[in-house]
Amino acid sequence: MDQAITTPTTMRAVSQDTAGAPDVLKVVEVARPEPGRGEILVRVHAAGVNPADWKTRQRGEFATGVRPPFTLGYDVAGVVEAVGQGVTIFRVGDAVFGMPRFPHPAGAYAEYVTAPARHFAPRPAGLTHLQAGALPLASLTAWQALVDTANVRPGQRVLIHAAAGGVGHLAVQIAKARGAYVIGTASAAKHELLRSLGADELIDYRTQDFTRTLRDVDVVLDSLGGPNWARSLRTLRPGGTLISILPPDDTFPAEEAEAAGVRAVFMLVEPDHAGLRAITSLVESGALRVIVDEVFPLEEAARAHTLGETGRTTGKIVLSVAP
Repeated sequence: MDQAITTPTTMRAVSQDTAGAPDVLKVVEVARPEPGRGEILVRVHAAGVNPADWKTRQRGEFATGVRPPFTLGYDVAGVVEAVGQGVTIFRVGDAVFGMPRFPHPAGAYAEYVTAPARHFAPRPAGLTHLQAGALPLASLTAWQALVDTANVRPGQRVLIHAAAGGVGHLAVQIAKARGAYVIGTASAAKHELLRSLGADELIDYRTQDFTRTLRDVDVVLDSLGGPNWARSLRTLRPGGTLISILPPDDTFPAEEAEAAGVRAVFMLVEPDHAGLRAITSLVESGALRVIVDEVFPLEEAARAHTLGETGRTTGKIVLSVAP
């Protein structure tokens, strides 16, 4: 290690020993990790809570095959406590945020995390740890879908499903910053907020059928899956793109998309230092703001999961790990 400060040898973490309901999540004392070559040790101040977390908890297995006991969590905001050999972009004391190791376990529901340095970026100026902890996975998902995958351009029509959700409310703003005409689906109670974030047109999914009113859409960002995939295809113009952030199953309309002359793809978010830097630029310019719905202390991770699984939150849920 090139640099270090005095840190404890153990830490609190939220762990589970089996698959199940939120009450399988327990606070335990475990050994504090050490950064290896090219890695940093981060003192976690905030950890975002994402659907990937509670889905992993329910099935008791990460997508990479890791089984309990394990610690959930990908979104991290905190302060660099130690710097491993070869790291030159961070120093001890730097405030950082990131989505380390995804889809491999990152263990963000803990007091410390180690990961490759370039899975992090400097925390955006003006954001608290809690706000920064809400950003990485959701904002990178939106950025990589709309920018890297769809290359959204000025004047294009972009439809964002679940527009008030964790990914959705950030996607609305990113699409708007790219000059798109942004359409969102959300309950009527959330329309005013979404207009303030830049949405041009809103559809109340409870009372309106978007397939009857929308045509010539260039890009659809879908986080719902199932029947929504095929329904979304009907809104796309020839040459348009349907991007799912849910893994495809036998309902994914790949053949229908090809027959209709549109592109249907599944996108898996990746750790992305450059993407985090781009997101930081949007935040610092005032073009992107993250909405934190609820904050829970680390020991109440189960309550955070219970709320998240309702599917009724606006923006993100965050765990407060350190002051």
